Amino acid sequence: MPRANQPDEAPSPVRRAGTVALVGRPNVGKSTLMNALLGEALSIVSPTAQTTRHRILGVLRHGDAQLGLLDTPGLHAPKTRLGKAMNHAAEGAAGDADVVVFVTDPPKTDPLRAHPDDLRWLASLGAARVVLAVNKVDKVRPRERLLPLLAELGEVAGVDAFVPISAERRSGLDRLLAEVCERLPEGPALWEDDALTDRPVKFWVAEYVRGAVLEVARQEVPHATAVSVERYDESGKMPRIFATIHVEREGQKVILVGKGGAGIKRIGTRARERIEQLLGHRVHLELFVRETPGWVENASMLVELGYEETSRDKP
Repeated sequence: MPRANQPDEAPSPVRRAGTVALVGRPNVGKSTLMNALLGEALSIVSPTAQTTRHRILGVLRHGDAQLGLLDTPGLHAPKTRLGKAMNHAAEGAAGDADVVVFVTDPPKTDPLRAHPDDLRWLASLGAARVVLAVNKVDKVRPRERLLPLLAELGEVAGVDAFVPISAERRSGLDRLLAEVCERLPEGPALWEDDALTDRPVKFWVAEYVRGAVLEVARQEVPHATAVSVERYDESGKMPRIFATIHVEREGQKVILVGKGGAGIKRIGTRARERIEQLLGHRVHLELFVRETPGWVENASMLVELGYEETSRDKP
């Protein structure tokens, strides 16, 4: 998918290009970092853990380098088949990438100590080129409290560099990009100059509807929802989109629809605004809510929703 707004001048030739996986525990700020680097609100962001469920590509040009940023689901101890698929997507992205940006955040302990899961996941990356991004450092005062944490994480085998950042405040991002670009392989561009992502419009419709559910429903039903796009009709002057929100129980359906349909109307309005922002034109969006019990453990449903590969898709 191309960017809605294109630069006026053609960029200079690409001399380095490659993929960069953003990996780490849930809620450390990977999607916020992705959006900050791209300058686009591409990935959905929410305080809810495990908001990102797919490996998402965002193409970034920085100087003479072209980066394919891969936002990934948070690494966690999965309890469902969906959770296992999410971990598989993150691990696969890290294994395939030219550079791994391992994102973490300072704990609330005093003194600051590395999270055990961070040490375990970092060690599992093996020979990958790893740049460690310690996010949310603006929340630590005085800043010297970070030093023991940085030293502990920096001792893990395979970590090439570490950079303190604040994705929310866009602090430290230039240094992070410099460290990443230095480690990209030399070579020509891998994507078109105007490319933003490789995902089709239907994918982003589903993501932005799910993001609107997270905003409206808060903690009530977010992990129990998935979205499928039933029809995307471009035959008229304005595209008409029909999508279904899947929930596991009738009570969750009642919450999303809301009294007199107020809930589903709010979800639709927020989702439509995000979709129109991405596409650069107006759309008509119609939403339905369907009870689909046990979809998080249903193999065929997970394949249909894009969370699992079919046997034909696997290498």
